[in-house]
Amino acid sequence: MACVASALPLDGVRAGSRLSDEPIPMATEEQLPSRNAPLIEIGPDFLGTGDLPDGIELPTGAVWTPSFWVYGSYRTAFGYYDRESERAPNASLEWANRLDLFGNLQLSGTERVLIGVSPLRIRDAYSGYRVQPDDESGWTDRLNLRLTTLFFEGEIGEIFPTLDPDDRGYLDLGFSVGRQPLFFQEGMLIDDTADAVALTRDTLIVPGATVDTRVTALWGWANVNRDDNRRDDDAQLFGLFSEGDWGSSTLQLDAAYVDGEDDGLNAGAAAIQRLAIFGKTVNSALRVNQSWALDRESEAVSTGTLLFAELNLSPSGTDNVLYANGFWGIDRFSSAARDATVGGPLNRAGILFGSPSLGDYGAALSSRADEVVGGALGYQLFFNDERTQLTGEIGGRWSTGSDAAHEIAVGARFQQAVGDRFVLRLDGFLSARDDGGAGAGARTEFVTQF
Repeated sequence: MACVASALPLDGVRAGSRLSDEPIPMATEEQLPSRNAPLIEIGPDFLGTGDLPDGIELPTGAVWTPSFWVYGSYRTAFGYYDRESERAPNASLEWANRLDLFGNLQLSGTERVLIGVSPLRIRDAYSGYRVQPDDESGWTDRLNLRLTTLFFEGEIGEIFPTLDPDDRGYLDLGFSVGRQPLFFQEGMLIDDTADAVALTRDTLIVPGATVDTRVTALWGWANVNRDDNRRDDDAQLFGLFSEGDWGSSTLQLDAAYVDGEDDGLNAGAAAIQRLAIFGKTVNSALRVNQSWALDRESEAVSTGTLLFAELNLSPSGTDNVLYANGFWGIDRFSSAARDATVGGPLNRAGILFGSPSLGDYGAALSSRADEVVGGALGYQLFFNDERTQLTGEIGGRWSTGSDAAHEIAVGARFQQAVGDRFVLRLDGFLSARDDGGAGAGARTEFVTQF
């Protein structure tokens, strides 16, 4: 919580409007909130209290204190979806399930190995029971033990502390190698899980310009998914990504090149800042992303521009959030890499554009960014000490091309925390197109975190 100095003398300050002069004693273990332990704990507890063990000193001088935690989530949902989309050309009524399990081998504060599986899904196909369409009804079994995540990450300066005991050199280099999630430009540039190696230099300071700048170089050698759910087994991803605080803004500059069946080049820039508008503090983000098809345009890569703007604020006297997002897709923008389960590059525009990534239930409005302008206006309310959330949204997309329909939709989402590990979620929407088409969807989901 920020504290603003008052122009009044202390005796004129209203009670409770400034920080107390009384010291607050350290909380005892009995006063701390109870923690939710992961499914399995071996070694020091996750967010536990007490003395740390001595650890193991490596020949490099690093001290590791190994621990192993198993955690994850189980999602089960029953939903009806009818929007005549390419993903679900017929009305879908189904029960779908998703289980994500992770094993985290924590070696130190900076080094770890993470392994993950999703045994109830294969890409965007999930285990469950389909009621509609009739010709596809019945049980679907996607049981498997394919690795969805397996990577090691660490920092060179922490693994070899004796090489720079005063921490004055250039060994503060973070790295990761293996099958790992990649997420840049809020997922518009890249939202994928690929086999990659990344090297990051943090705490770069440009005198008089930046407080902190981070630069990451990345090479993805396998498992790169192209746009529009296209797997290119020969594709390789090369990227350079940077983020820094310049003045009152956080700026991001990113670039990625994909060498594959159809080569592509992507670039993105963003400015994130807090603005004062009519006496209100408004959080804002402006993004520009560009894609180029270097050989030929295809379903995997195309040339286009995506302009995206986000604004949100908390109305006076509330913790609620009022937000407005807008976008303009010029020509046919495509992401450099995109997982099959996450939808298109506009899935961050609002709840109407985002897919739940569970079953055939898709977005109320298409998340593709081809020749389109649109946006979403929403309001998120918090109740019951923020254990209850209700979001209402209206949105639309208007085609700037000649062959696509205009579309609008209204939707809502309700989320309720149940105990310490469970969440109940309800979603629903209605949509309409100017060619007479309509859509509707409703779903109930229960999430278990462990």
